[in-house]
Amino acid sequence: MAKRKREAAVTSDSILPQKKHYRQRAHANPFSDHALQYPPAPAAVDWAEHYPAFAGTGRAPEFADIGCGFGGLLITLAPLFPDTLMLGMEIRVQVSQYVQDRIAALRVSSQADNPAGASSGPAPYQNVSVVRANSMKFLPNYFAKASLSALFFLFPDPHFKSRKHKARIISPTLLAEYAYVLRVGGIVYTITDVKDLHEWMRTHLENFPLFEPVDEQTLRDEGKGSIIDAVYTSTEEGKKVARNGGDKWLACFRRIDVDR
Repeated sequence: MAKRKREAAVTSDSILPQKKHYRQRAHANPFSDHALQYPPAPAAVDWAEHYPAFAGTGRAPEFADIGCGFGGLLITLAPLFPDTLMLGMEIRVQVSQYVQDRIAALRVSSQADNPAGASSGPAPYQNVSVVRANSMKFLPNYFAKASLSALFFLFPDPHFKSRKHKARIISPTLLAEYAYVLRVGGIVYTITDVKDLHEWMRTHLENFPLFEPVDEQTLRDEGKGSIIDAVYTSTEEGKKVARNGGDKWLACFRRIDVDR
């Protein structure tokens, strides 16, 4: 029995993609005219293609990781919230392809490790997917109004130069779109190792009338501790910051009802 388990583990690991085969520049210009195909409206998205185990349920993503990188957050959260559909959005072609291949491999390997299947519910990683998309331009094309319960912005490009601040993922114009797709009570999670960027994101979110700050302990008390832990530790950037002994600056905000 132990030998069979070891063989299954070797088989599972051997099919996982390797980052060295998906080389890509660290950043992409969101204002460039990328060759992207996008749906004209959320209703045009066939989510069954992304989540075949949930086909026929009418379900759509509730968690969105904006600029998901190599998918560390998605892969960490997927088994923790097996009934919650999650979507990563990544503009870089090679990186988004890596995440897509990684998810496909994990779906296959999880079935190989558990050939009898789970007693109930979908198999692991069936609830996670990725699209190559420019979220600064096309976010409302994928997500309907008030459809999301969580938005993640983890270690985004800081765009250090002042003339490039317009390319930062948090801005007054974009916050209106984030408020549109996020349901009342939903949470925006931001984290960075750049204090200036942390202050920028925190200040803009504080000044936007549809968001209010919520501290880390409150979220943990509400049962979101596993999400907070993943925000801190699951991404490639987060792990690199930890290895280098750097600081991580977390800021979270709740979508509020302006008429409350």
